[in-house]
Amino acid sequence: MDSICVSWAYAQLKNKIDPATQYNAIRCGHLNAQTKYTLKALGVTAPRLEKDVYPRVKDILADKPLALRTDAPIFEAVKKIHDLNISVIPVFDGDDRFAGLVSINEISDFLIAEQIGGRPRYRFDTRNFDEVLPGFCYKEGEEKSFDAAIMIGAMPYEVSVARIQELLPDKPLLVVGQRERILDYAVQQQFPAIVLTGIKEPREVHFDFNNYRGTVFVSRTDTAETLRLLRLSTPISSIMDDQYPLLTEEHHFDEAKEMLVNTDRRGLPVFSAQDPDKFLGVVTRRSFIDRPRRKVIMVDHNEASQSIRGIEHADILEIIDHHRLGVEKTKTPIYVAAKPVGSTCTIVYQHYLQQGIPVDGLSAQVLLAGIISDTVILKSPTTTEEDRRAAVQLANIAGRRVEEFGEEIFSHTAVLSDQDPETMIKADFKEYQEWGCKIGIGQVEVSTFQDLEEVLPRIREALEKVQREQQLHWTMLLVSNVFREHSKLICTPYREAEEKLVFTQEAPGLFDLPEILSRKKQVLPELLRVVEELNS
Repeated sequence: MDSICVSWAYAQLKNKIDPATQYNAIRCGHLNAQTKYTLKALGVTAPRLEKDVYPRVKDILADKPLALRTDAPIFEAVKKIHDLNISVIPVFDGDDRFAGLVSINEISDFLIAEQIGGRPRYRFDTRNFDEVLPGFCYKEGEEKSFDAAIMIGAMPYEVSVARIQELLPDKPLLVVGQRERILDYAVQQQFPAIVLTGIKEPREVHFDFNNYRGTVFVSRTDTAETLRLLRLSTPISSIMDDQYPLLTEEHHFDEAKEMLVNTDRRGLPVFSAQDPDKFLGVVTRRSFIDRPRRKVIMVDHNEASQSIRGIEHADILEIIDHHRLGVEKTKTPIYVAAKPVGSTCTIVYQHYLQQGIPVDGLSAQVLLAGIISDTVILKSPTTTEEDRRAAVQLANIAGRRVEEFGEEIFSHTAVLSDQDPETMIKADFKEYQEWGCKIGIGQVEVSTFQDLEEVLPRIREALEKVQREQQLHWTMLLVSNVFREHSKLICTPYREAEEKLVFTQEAPGLFDLPEILSRKKQVLPELLRVVEELNS
């Protein structure tokens, strides 16, 4: 509970000290029964459970980028990519749903395809003409979208007609100046659209289009330039990539990078892990140039082996703790507040006082719960005068009595027979390494030992499983009866360790520890003494 309470309370304090930064309380293990009850009774949401702090896609995901509509012309995508120096643009349909991506790759494939094979056909949307071509719509046709090849009416009439007839029954879009005979032919055949070139004003159009049902667009530029731009009026939907692997903001950085580099794509869309239809943004190859490092404050521990997975890939900013120091090297100087007190919550309360920030009633209750739990209602041998003073002051702020609040908290300690042994071991589990030996110690608080014999075989089996999974040499569970101030130690075999422990052995792998409650101060020193004796 101390770890959970201090994480929540220190995040609250840091958000008040540094409102420009968002500090989030997280936990990397299960909540025990006592902590669940206390948080629920106080109306506090438990810190978010995180399995690791490896960098994820959400750490490199920028705000939603520029987007285009499916009916926008390719010309617009080309211009945005050039002007903004970007490589990928997301595309949305008329219902504001993500439809696909358009990138340099799709544009290049489109332009290259024009140069190889037979006469290309294009998807035209006449509403795009005035976005791409310098000119105006002279006559709006019945058909707004169509597929057609492009024919230029620059050859002699007979040659032009012969070439057009080779395309039939597919009718082309005609690009031509005011050449009456070819225009008359196009109107008779009801081509889907005609683009007139080299005309400045509507009054300069001398041909009668009254019987024509297609679109007439007037381009003020010459035929060659009109043709170049006309191709780029093709809607983006005709070239966009709409087939892509599902990538969410929770994917690990390395996994997402591999997904992208194993394709020929310039980028991938990112969706919500909770709602796969919710588009969040785009990651491109540039996104993976620099590996991000998540920023972490370690509270109630300082050793990497006891921390969340991936801590070696994070930037540790601070350490707030009351355990022995086994800190890993850091790249830069960091703030460390470590004191030999009974609870890390005491240290955080002192930080409130140092910063001159008042402790509100809810925060006072959370901090008090952490102190009461870790010092066993101020009875643990680890309890200091600083803990007692903090507990009294916090109780006054919270309107609580220390003894009554403590009895309420400890009345919801675990019943061994109701717990999953593996979950119980891992809920409050710390690892230590000395003399080449990796030790893992879990601790659970109970109100009775009566069901211990019943669950002992399952606990031993779970200890062996945890030992294998976490590659430990010696694994144990300290079962503490807080009301009797009495503990039992259950451990896996480790060389001749059982013979050397000073604790009273009741059975193989089971020790009786009267008047012992503290793993840190009363049990760990004896374990380290034995390990040193066996390995020195």
